[in-house]
Amino acid sequence: MKLTKKRKKAQEKMETGKAYSLAEAASLVKKVNTASFDASVDLHIRLGVDPKKADQSIRGTVSLPHGSGKTKRVLVFCTPDQEKAAKEAGADYVGLDEYLQKIEKDGWLDFDVVVASPAVMPKIAKLGRVLGPRNLMPNPKSGTVTDDIGTAVSEVKKGKVSFRIDKEGIVHSSVGRVSFSENQIAENAEALIKTIEKMRPSSTKGNYMKSITMVSTMSPGIQVDVKTFSA
Repeated sequence: MKLTKKRKKAQEKMETGKAYSLAEAASLVKKVNTASFDASVDLHIRLGVDPKKADQSIRGTVSLPHGSGKTKRVLVFCTPDQEKAAKEAGADYVGLDEYLQKIEKDGWLDFDVVVASPAVMPKIAKLGRVLGPRNLMPNPKSGTVTDDIGTAVSEVKKGKVSFRIDKEGIVHSSVGRVSFSENQIAENAEALIKTIEKMRPSSTKGNYMKSITMVSTMSPGIQVDVKTFSA
């Protein structure tokens, strides 16, 4: 594939084969960004685990110190007595039957995160085939199935993000935008990496973090030195 002038110029700012420190990567990702909009900055972390094994299927949440830079639309499924707390916490859509019908019959999906109380999960189960493939199904592991609806919504609005390993053993997650400062990007990235470090399954052997790549939308990937973190 022929490189565009912008892409070629961006790659010239990078050292071939070099693995950068997190601070260096955060600085470089801003310099090599070629998008004309406020692009997302993402981390792709390849882990030395087998996602097919239940105890090695990494999944969780992290509260990014500086938020994700994206305003997330939150849908809450709950009982009537919990609706006030959800709305006060900033939920965009609150209810149950009305939204179940909109999703099931109209294919409505104008939301980014779904939070639900345990009591209504039996009703939501039928939406698994729709929400599951899009990583929108509420789950206790990600803190989106809870009776503390207000706290869950507030955390999402403040920058809490969910992540899960894919079938190739890679975790993909946003850690900010290119408009963030270098320190903000680095600190968000470090929060994600350290959270995943703590989740290392006891059954894994050898290197846990095999590679870390930082990239912004439409920019070349920057290799982060994994030696800085766990082996």
